[in-house]
This record gives sequence, C-alpha cells and structure tokens, in this order.
Amino acid sequence: MLSTPPPFPPQLETARLILRPPQPGDGQAINDAVRETFAALTQWMPWAKTMPTVDDTENFARDGWSRYHAQEDYPLLLYDKETGIFVGASGLHPHDWRVPKFEIGYWIRASREGQGLVTEAVNEITRFAFEAQGAQRLIIRCDSRNVRSAAVAERAGYVLEARLHNDLRDNTGALRDTLQYVRFPD
Repeated sequence: MLSTPPPFPPQLETARLILRPPQPGDGQAINDAVRETFAALTQWMPWAKTMPTVDDTENFARDGWSRYHAQEDYPLLLYDKETGIFVGASGLHPHDWRVPKFEIGYWIRASREGQGLVTEAVNEITRFAFEAQGAQRLIIRCDSRNVRSAAVAERAGYVLEARLHNDLRDNTGALRDTLQYVRFPD
C-alpha cells in the first residue's frame, strides 16, 4: 500500500508522441481539436454536451496542471513528436491509492483517427502505471456502442471484465451500457 503517490515525470514519450500534463496556455490548441472532433466526442464523452469555449478549455488546462502537480490526477495531452501538434488527450486517473488502481481515458482528434496513436499512448501509460506507479489494477471504460474505443482497449491487452447494463445516461439522456476492460500486472 502506498502512503504517498510516486512522482510523475514531466512527460512520457513513445515513438511518435509526447504525453505531458496540460499547461496554462494550452486552451486554444485543445479547443481547436475539440471543435474538429465535437460530433464524435458528444456521442461518447459526458463532458462534451456542449462545445466548450476557448476560455473553458483554458480553464481545463489550468485545472489539469494544478491537479497534476498536486498528484490528485494525471491528465495527459498527446502531441505529435515530429510536428508538435496537439492530437488528443488521455490520462491516468487514480481511483484508490491503497490498491493502487487507476482508470485510463482517451480521445483523439478526428484528423488523426485510425493511425494507432491512442493505442500507442495507452500502451505507454499502462507500462508506466505498472512499472513506476505500482498499479495493481488498470481500468478502461467505454460506452458499449463505442467500438473504436473498445478496440483500443483490446489492442492494448485489456480484457473485458464486465458489461454494466443501464450504467449511465448518454448526452441525449438515453440509458447506455458500459464496457469495463481491465489489466493487471504481469
């Protein structure tokens, strides 16, 4: 059992990505990607009921920076290593440090879908969670209709643990099932 969380590095890297916490000033880049991808995001992400303003995304970036440095949560922005362009978001979200267990969430901007970037990010976050954070349980949850999100979890070696029937309401108010994928340390 961990008494205090291990430090999280300033960034993680993969072959094609830099994963780093949001910082003040990131709001415009995040907002541009959300705007580009909003039609898809509003189907799956509870926070995407309405299109956020640049001020909203700047507030998200500032809040994420604070939570990251307070070791309360680890939101991560995904940047193309070659171009420096913001391509999506993920994160390692602590659920219980006594275990420790975390949830990983993710989304990718529409113009970068289908390139394997989310799977690459999830693989790195998973590796880091097990090796550096001592994770004993990692969770990925998604709407049962979100086949692309489920495919990422499966490609990253997560196994379907449960289908939670009538678990949440989607952004239209309809009940939805949630798929819960898990991984444990090898």
